Amino acid sequence: MCLAIPGKIIEVVDAENHIAKVDVGGVRRNINTGMLDDTKVGDYVLIHVGFAMSKIDEREAEETLRILKEIGEYQTEVEGFSASLE
Repeated sequence: MCLAIPGKIIEVVDAENHIAKVDVGGVRRNINTGMLDDTKVGDYVLIHVGFAMSKIDEREAEETLRILKEIGEYQTEVEGFSASLE
């Protein structure tokens, strides 16, 4: 199963092409933020196959990560996130 996983935008890599670097559980990758308006460093987004699908608040991001860890999907999703961007 492939879920959207929360990540925090830590850098705008290429504003013109909507590329940002996100941190997901210590894994840092570039994603496309073009589907969203007005993303900035510090925002939390839900990421699916390398695209930011929606903005969420920090509390929601932390709760989603907690639930993923609880149900044992966290490591699978982080590994999938990492592999999908290579």
